[in-house]
Amino acid sequence: MKTTLSFLQSLLLATFIVAISILTAPSASAFATSSPSITSSSSPQRHSFSTTTTQLNTMTSPPAIVYTIAGSDSGGGAGIQADLKAIHTLSNRTCHGCSAITCLTAQNSCGVTSVHSPPVAFLREQLNVLEGDLYPKAVKVGMLGSGELAEEVGGWLRQLKEKHSGDGGVMPLVVVDPVMISTSGHKLVDDTAKKAMIEKVFPFADLVTPNKFEAEELLGRKLLTPSDVKEGAAEILAMGAKAVLIKGGHSLMETQRVVDEKEDGRDATNKDDVSAGCAQDYLIMSLESSEEGKPVKDRPRLCDGSRGIWIRSERYETSHTHGTGCTLSSAIATAWAMGQREREDTASGTGVERVGALSAMHLVDACCIAKAYVNDGISKGVQLGKGPGPVVHTGFPNNSQNFPSIALDASSSSTPTFLPIQSYHTSVASNGMAYSPVTLGRILPIVDTVEWIEQLVATPGITDIQLRFKDTSDYATILDRIKRSQQLCNSAGVHLWINDHWKEAIEAGDCFGIHLGQEDMAACVEEGGLEKIRSAGLAFGVSTHSYSELSAALGVYPSYISLGPVFQTASKDVKFDPQGLETVRQWRRLIPANIPLVAIGGISNADIAKVVREAGAECAAVIGAVTKAKDVKQSVEDLNNAMS
Repeated sequence: MKTTLSFLQSLLLATFIVAISILTAPSASAFATSSPSITSSSSPQRHSFSTTTTQLNTMTSPPAIVYTIAGSDSGGGAGIQADLKAIHTLSNRTCHGCSAITCLTAQNSCGVTSVHSPPVAFLREQLNVLEGDLYPKAVKVGMLGSGELAEEVGGWLRQLKEKHSGDGGVMPLVVVDPVMISTSGHKLVDDTAKKAMIEKVFPFADLVTPNKFEAEELLGRKLLTPSDVKEGAAEILAMGAKAVLIKGGHSLMETQRVVDEKEDGRDATNKDDVSAGCAQDYLIMSLESSEEGKPVKDRPRLCDGSRGIWIRSERYETSHTHGTGCTLSSAIATAWAMGQREREDTASGTGVERVGALSAMHLVDACCIAKAYVNDGISKGVQLGKGPGPVVHTGFPNNSQNFPSIALDASSSSTPTFLPIQSYHTSVASNGMAYSPVTLGRILPIVDTVEWIEQLVATPGITDIQLRFKDTSDYATILDRIKRSQQLCNSAGVHLWINDHWKEAIEAGDCFGIHLGQEDMAACVEEGGLEKIRSAGLAFGVSTHSYSELSAALGVYPSYISLGPVFQTASKDVKFDPQGLETVRQWRRLIPANIPLVAIGGISNADIAKVVREAGAECAAVIGAVTKAKDVKQSVEDLNNAMS
């Protein structure tokens, strides 16, 4: 035993040194160009209208601790090596990775030749010493090669929960990647380990992330279609975890599906059984879990995991995907820990004002961020040895190509179907020969009365107006206001956008567009409203405040996407923290270039509008900057100039 421990301790020391080198090495990409800034403020004065890129303020609080309880990959592409790289590079050092090693593998890019599990007592010692000094915000559990190891980890998680059930402490998020079957379909653990994992570990998991093969192993049957995946995820959820993400980016390919279904004797004509051909993963959450971070508790959104959602991105046909499962689960844990760190910064009284999208980073958001991170890494994969190369570790997501969308239906298409519009700046740059003949104005005044519509349509420089009122629910009254507003806009050649009241807008006829918030969009979908808006030929804009809401917006491919509140605002009761300018910059990178970005919230004058434009927004939605202006005509002129 003494010899074994000496060997293991030496190897762990070597691993620790490698991990330290990883954590202190320069980041693969500058987080400053791709992440929200903790120093962003709810008031534009804190920004001093600076257009320089800001970095995460790592001095506000220590890095968040993230554990990886997993095996070691001597080839460096998966296991704790991949986990520590993901924890470091995704968070730009705002998270610190700790490891408890469950097994040692002798492997290279061609495969695994040997697996050695340390004594259970040694795993227990690793966990105990870490917990006593470096308490985690999130824990990723990977390969548990034996029943004894699974029971030990389950027992540690149980004790952790019991310790904090009475003292009001916060349990770390627990993400379990049930490593049982490799991406190539090779079985890695026996039935005893599988049984112990289900019974002892799953009940403490906030999320379980099996790939399709592992889900099939857990269920004891094949998953051939999207319907199978949805049913299987619900069954795994019933095993005790709070949420299940079945990874299917490399599976459910159409050719294999057809072959399998013919062999299985099943009909392949069911619409829901036809995959859209994307790399898409299926997430389902318990109702309790999905309520965490939800802005309006009694109103659903399309990004709520309790309804079951497909998180999809572009599929890359490549063999260089080693370590994707390990990386995804550790990236989810890391992204969530980043959000929790941001929330606790304010709660601890440090005086730091929270960044909206980052403080709203809950489980679905973390899954979207992790999906983008892994997909970006796959796109950059190269062969290092004789076998498949590993996923590349880049940085926080910073491009639209790999940022995922959310769909409720695995067969739905992302083809643009709403009226496409271009920004003023696209139109000018292309001399009017851009992709769309319809141009969105530089500013979008939001008003609540027909009288304001009448005044603004006569104001030079006004091309778009949004009508938003909440003082009545009477259908006839709403319809009358919309009709009168539309007559005024038609006579002046101004585009009228209607907020929320899409049914009345369609009936009124001749309206230009509809704008919906996330909850109203979900309600609209339930009534088949999006199809009706498309059929009416209307433009469609949608609000976003968080990463999952952005993915949901991208899933319907709207005419424009808005982000807010950029700064603190009193014009509306917003459930999210102010975003700041760095989030505007980030949103512009994550949204396809042909979808205009509209910024809203706290843009009270032309000076503020100018820095919002410099951050990447093509249009500023304004309220008080117009309705409270002493000289409306001059204010509109100044705002338009600022947004040019």
